[in-house]
Amino acid sequence: MKTSRYAIIVLALLVCMSASAAKKVKKSKKQEVAEKVDTIPMRDFSYAFGMSQTNGLMSYLVQRMGVDTAYIAHFLSGFDTPEMDEEAKQMKAYIVGKEIRQQVERQIVPQVNKQINDSVDLLDKSRFIEGFRAAIAGNATISLDSAQAVSNKQMEYYNKVKMEAKYGKNRADGEAFLKANAKKDSVQTTPSGLQYKVLVAGTGEKPKATDRVKVNYEGHLIDGTEFDSSYKRNQPATFACNQVIKGWTEALTMMPVGSKWEVYIPQELGYGAREAGKIPPLSTLIFTVELLEIVK
Repeated sequence: MKTSRYAIIVLALLVCMSASAAKKVKKSKKQEVAEKVDTIPMRDFSYAFGMSQTNGLMSYLVQRMGVDTAYIAHFLSGFDTPEMDEEAKQMKAYIVGKEIRQQVERQIVPQVNKQINDSVDLLDKSRFIEGFRAAIAGNATISLDSAQAVSNKQMEYYNKVKMEAKYGKNRADGEAFLKANAKKDSVQTTPSGLQYKVLVAGTGEKPKATDRVKVNYEGHLIDGTEFDSSYKRNQPATFACNQVIKGWTEALTMMPVGSKWEVYIPQELGYGAREAGKIPPLSTLIFTVELLEIVK
């Protein structure tokens, strides 16, 4: 009786296992059907994917690479040569040479002319091309370092001439102001040309150039235009004495803590030919400076 009961149990287990296996097989068949429906042969996929990667390519070729659509057949001729043969290498070098020449004539030469004096034709373009070409060909008459040094020195000269023509009045007006200001009894002038007037004489320590200080200040141009003020921000400024313009460094290292000075800074001790925010190039500057503390 027990044997018969066990046989029935085993048979039931086998039936269950068979049913389970049948379900698994049946599920796998469904998956296979689904895969066949959702996929395509690799050959077709490769073709479609290749096409999809050209989306936007024509615009790129025309707008960025400068390819004329009338010559797409020539583009495809090059594309159909997978490896660079000797002729293709020569053609690529030729094309790049043409592109660089266009950049030289349309961008570099006009930019240099603008840097020199806003002119469009001052630079000798033929000599520029000659020097450019000689450097690449390796038959230049001077070294590249020498050419760079000459170019830098000459550009500095041109920049000074350009600045003087555009902002020379600022320099001249500043010099006249300082000359008249130096005659006032309350104004002191240092060997560097810095001028200052003591408004409040402090009695504290004098900072060194490497010290960090906390100050309140306001700055004006000689015509009275205010360009900066820590007072209006309700927040003193903190910085190292040697991390500001030369005129500030010199003045701060002479001021005892607690001092309040009016400082007159020649353009060469200020921002010089640079434009700084509301400060035009070559401007003489006037600062009221209050040295609050040396930050330890």
